[in-house]
Amino acid sequence: MMNDIAHMRREFGRASLSQKDSLPDPLAQFDKWFGEALAAQVPDANAMTLATVGSDLRPSTRVVLVKDYDARGITWFTNNESRKGRELAGNPQAALQFFWPELERVVRIEGRVEKLEQAASDAYFATRPLASRIGAWASPQSQPIASRAWLVAEAARYGARFALNPPRPPHWGGWRLLPDVWEFWQGRPSRLHDRLRYRLVEGAWLRERLAP
Repeated sequence: MMNDIAHMRREFGRASLSQKDSLPDPLAQFDKWFGEALAAQVPDANAMTLATVGSDLRPSTRVVLVKDYDARGITWFTNNESRKGRELAGNPQAALQFFWPELERVVRIEGRVEKLEQAASDAYFATRPLASRIGAWASPQSQPIASRAWLVAEAARYGARFALNPPRPPHWGGWRLLPDVWEFWQGRPSRLHDRLRYRLVEGAWLRERLAP
């Protein structure tokens, strides 16, 4: 099995990414690529890996869904009592990564984070499916639980308590990452990939090519 894994690889060559062809603003470049991922029907194109670091300096990652992005930053929602919520509160720096294998593309984003305004969290929570709103109350995210049966029972209990109108839990809300680094990776043949990095320097975006 180890030998099989060691030889797993494929060549890339669908597209290229040059400084000439890229957009000067990284948000515009991301919007272009995200739109192309949606148009190509890439499965779970809105899924991104969120990396955080705890007080013990141990990094951790998980997959979350982007819910909005604009000039202010990139937004997602979570239980703030979860491991990621605690780590974001204790160390307000994070990294995000989108991986779109069908397009042979990766986008990496780094920056500081801030909690979303409560009104914005309320507004988004109200749009979630009923079962998801109940689940936000029922699940003590990242905490050990006795069994799945216990979790289902908690969901039933909160469903009976709130019926069709559960409010947003006080421990649940949105986060926004304010990027100061973007990297766009396009797979190329012979592992000579294209990598463009944008760094925020004195209020302006510096665009540079990185070695693969």
